[in-house]
Amino acid sequence: MQTHSSPLDNRLLASLGSADWLRLQPHVDRVVLNRKESVYEPGQTLSHAYFPTTLLASLMHVTEDGDCAESALVGNDGMLGVSLFMSGTPSSGYASVLASGEAYRIPAGILMQEFARAGDTMRVLLRYTQALLTQTAQHAICARHHLVTQQVAFCLLQQADRSQSDEVLMTQEQIATRLGVRREGVTEGAGHLQKLGLIRYSRGHVEILDREGLEDQACECYGALRNEYQRLLPAAPCQECLLAA
Repeated sequence: MQTHSSPLDNRLLASLGSADWLRLQPHVDRVVLNRKESVYEPGQTLSHAYFPTTLLASLMHVTEDGDCAESALVGNDGMLGVSLFMSGTPSSGYASVLASGEAYRIPAGILMQEFARAGDTMRVLLRYTQALLTQTAQHAICARHHLVTQQVAFCLLQQADRSQSDEVLMTQEQIATRLGVRREGVTEGAGHLQKLGLIRYSRGHVEILDREGLEDQACECYGALRNEYQRLLPAAPCQECLLAA
């Protein structure tokens, strides 16, 4: 029998108080999204907010010339659709599924009603927005000041953390697109990490062999971002929510 994730596997939903969760729960809908599927496009008005449980999504921005780079990675520690409660206007970027999986979606109007109550939902979503802004800023600093090898290590660790696995399915071309760098640089960086015995790489499959060593090779951005997420979004789920589920 196939088992599905719970909405409370998402850190944001699990952080809500029981009153907020009981109001939202009847409107929560499970969806399965596949790799490379678009969650939303630039200029699109969102009908739902998505709270990933097992899927991973990449927030991307594209230049007029067609070049693109990732601004943030979203997994079960976040949500897709921040523009709904920040401005109510369409996003300028797009969200693409990086790893297939499940998410729970909530209609935009329902989420906005709960946000307007200025209770737990607003508090949790604003704290997540601060964490997301930190991630975006950290990515900008990383791209400007750190070596590609350090960026590759950072990228692999981020995805491994959110998928809760030491196996990462990602090609060198995908890594290059996410980082906004040339594929040759990723090839060199991944090769260096493999020679050090930190990863094993083969045809889009990366296995992390030495996590501590890989963290040492990553830039300071990884530790800084991890600490900020832990500070703003404690991992322990709210017991009131678990009892109410």
